[in-house]
Amino acid sequence: MKNEELRSTSSNSSFLIPRSSLSEAPTFSILIAARNEAETLPQLLSDLAAQTLPSAHFEVLIADDHSTDATAAIVAEAALETLFSLRLITLPAAETGKKATLHAALQVARAPWLVCTDADCRLGPGWLAAYATLIAQKLAANFISGPVLLTGSDTLFAQLMGLEFAGLVGVGGACLARQQPTMCNGANLAYRRAAFEAVGGFVDNAHLASGDDEFLLHKIHAAFPGTTHFLAHADAIVRTAAPPTLLALLRQRVRWASKWRHYQSPASRRLALLVLGANVALAAGVGAGLVWPDLWPWVLAAWVLKLGADAWFMAPVLGFLGRRKWLGLLPLLQVLYAPYALGVGLAGLRGGYQWKGRAVR
Repeated sequence: MKNEELRSTSSNSSFLIPRSSLSEAPTFSILIAARNEAETLPQLLSDLAAQTLPSAHFEVLIADDHSTDATAAIVAEAALETLFSLRLITLPAAETGKKATLHAALQVARAPWLVCTDADCRLGPGWLAAYATLIAQKLAANFISGPVLLTGSDTLFAQLMGLEFAGLVGVGGACLARQQPTMCNGANLAYRRAAFEAVGGFVDNAHLASGDDEFLLHKIHAAFPGTTHFLAHADAIVRTAAPPTLLALLRQRVRWASKWRHYQSPASRRLALLVLGANVALAAGVGAGLVWPDLWPWVLAAWVLKLGADAWFMAPVLGFLGRRKWLGLLPLLQVLYAPYALGVGLAGLRGGYQWKGRAVR
């Protein structure tokens, strides 16, 4: 995708206007990129209809990224029935990818605040109201990152995925609390439209398939220090299904890791190196202990310190997410994490992965 594509106006996109009135601008424009989400969209639309925030205060813009299923038809039909403003935006043939899709929706958005989630997510009824409350408290806010919880089967694999993901959410929230933002998730975030435009939106990283969330967080923080926040409210938790297989998980994580070498934020680079280095060092310590048995007391002490620190940090995070039972899986996750993180990191540096039926370089 070229930079020029992100500068295109809404004249390149088609959209449906529902029966609901568009005369008064809402507070929130909810931007949703969708590709082949016919199975999950009805649930998301139902969740949006159940929001406690009055429907006059938000609009929903679903941009279809050339779906080959009934995604567009489902949105078009729902737009004729919903009480909230719902519009379908269709990308021109030359434009693909999440950033182009979000940008197309943004071109016709009318609200000062843009809220993003994914088409396969589930929302609680107080989701938007939680954003409205924080914005009322933080009048200077420009970017808000929300919590995300992985859901799915109760298998050991799914629980380990959920625990690792909860750690990412916790670290992202803690870094934002210290005003040293590192990570967020596009499934649950909001930003002020004026701030998005002030930092140039996605233009300077339009050539990268990933990073519609974290690059924007870093740029807004750099331009407007002290205006990025984490929404630590249980009503704001967005739930999304965990990857169904190990291969799907690895593809997702490689996609995320591919952003690392393009980070301009020193805090993000330091955090990535610290996490990778600490976990690889623990694994290397076990190997050293097997060769030099006298090192075992030091190796065990390092493992105890690392697991103790992880448990201290993760206990409140898992309590907030309602998954405290996952805490007991920390030792097993630690054993598996070093080869997993190293492999994903190297694959991310190499680049190239499959996503939504497309090969991405």
